[in-house]
Amino acid sequence: MHERPPTSMVFYRPIEAAIRWTGLLRHEQEILSAISSPRNLPQTLDYPRWDDLLLCMDRIYDAVIHRELPYGQNGVTLNDESLIDSTELTVRHTDLKRWMRTHYPEHRPGFLFSRSERIAHPFITLEAGQAMLIERQAMKAELEQCRRQMHALREQHESFLKQSVLISACQQCPISDRAETTYLNIIGGMLTLMLGTSPAGKAYSSFRTQEAVVSALVAHHQSVMGITERTLNGKFASAKRRLSSANA
Repeated sequence: MHERPPTSMVFYRPIEAAIRWTGLLRHEQEILSAISSPRNLPQTLDYPRWDDLLLCMDRIYDAVIHRELPYGQNGVTLNDESLIDSTELTVRHTDLKRWMRTHYPEHRPGFLFSRSERIAHPFITLEAGQAMLIERQAMKAELEQCRRQMHALREQHESFLKQSVLISACQQCPISDRAETTYLNIIGGMLTLMLGTSPAGKAYSSFRTQEAVVSALVAHHQSVMGITERTLNGKFASAKRRLSSANA
């Protein structure tokens, strides 16, 4: 029975680091026996997460080649490019941990980080958190705007429904010529009275012109159907003509 290899070491060969990174430490001896060269791993091997191991190996060697991760031999850091293809290439535990914290902050493998570090570590970087906060604020503002628009549309819809009911009622009960004449006579008489004066010359109201009456009606009842400047002026003109004809 093989002795279980240590989880953490002072330095690692890239294959040893990749095995620990992917959680395949219990298969380390079998994997090392099955490969001929750490730089030329088989694309398929009957181990779980083998594809992940290949990816981790590529990441480590990529960092070494681009000088993001210090490397050396037997744990001694050296600036010797000939070691890159050597089976004696090693990376120190502290350098590997620093590199992973910088370039893969969402990863916290147990061979590099303690349990307390893994628990305390925020899996969201500061930049990502700020971006999420800005996006949340923008979505909140957009949601509030949508709520206001929905409220305005609901009020508009209710107003249209009321107008539709009134129009439908008017269509179902059309006004007769006699009734229309009566209404116009009343409107004409009231308008003449409002703009007229007593025999002593005192004004019956504070309104001096028809335009003033129209403006006041629109200002106070603009949401009521028919209370518009154009409609009022038209009705008032018809009412005055009808009243003048009746008095002739």
